[in-house]
Amino acid sequence: MISFENVGLRYGSGTEVLHDISFNLEPQSFQFLTGPSGAGKTTLLKLILMSLRPTRGLIQLFGKETTSLTQDEITSFRRRIGVVFQDFRLLDHLTTYQNVALPLFVQGKDESSFRAEVVELLRWVGLGERVNAFPPILSGGEKQRAAIARALIGQPEVLIADEPTGNVDPSLARRLLRLFIELHKSGTSIIIATHDLGLMDQFGFARRLVLGEGRLQVYE
Repeated sequence: MISFENVGLRYGSGTEVLHDISFNLEPQSFQFLTGPSGAGKTTLLKLILMSLRPTRGLIQLFGKETTSLTQDEITSFRRRIGVVFQDFRLLDHLTTYQNVALPLFVQGKDESSFRAEVVELLRWVGLGERVNAFPPILSGGEKQRAAIARALIGQPEVLIADEPTGNVDPSLARRLLRLFIELHKSGTSIIIATHDLGLMDQFGFARRLVLGEGRLQVYE
């Protein structure tokens, strides 16, 4: 689904921040992306999302080289990827329901075709009583779950989560990861960026992609 081959990235004329990154993301796989702060985890995720372009090397997404994609193709491919950002990116003037349904509204879908599905997903992530609540009154954990629901509503082939448990307590962190595991069982490939080694140890089946000094090591 995703392939990096000797990918390097530098900003402007500076030194490379990522060097010779190579890995393959298989369908229905589960992996953690880890490394110290500043190692380049978020930068690597941006390359997958095509919000950054590599300085050198080859990136293929869903079988196509990303440098050859048209803007319409990039938009189409991004719809196949769900993303959970560190800062949630919920819109304060929209309800929880509206935030989660936003990707479907943007696609021009008729609300009658997805309303029941959005409400059921909100129940599944424990927000059934917060459907009409606005983000400013949600707790950090509730905002995180709303962001996860928004990433899932389009039934993505790949889910990318950047430090999804960084703003919640350990109990809720485990609950969120169980949600990811259920999604993985349904066929979605998962990439979770985290620095929480203890949390990763609880899910020994997952592959680890470890970034350090701009280089990637893969541990099966």
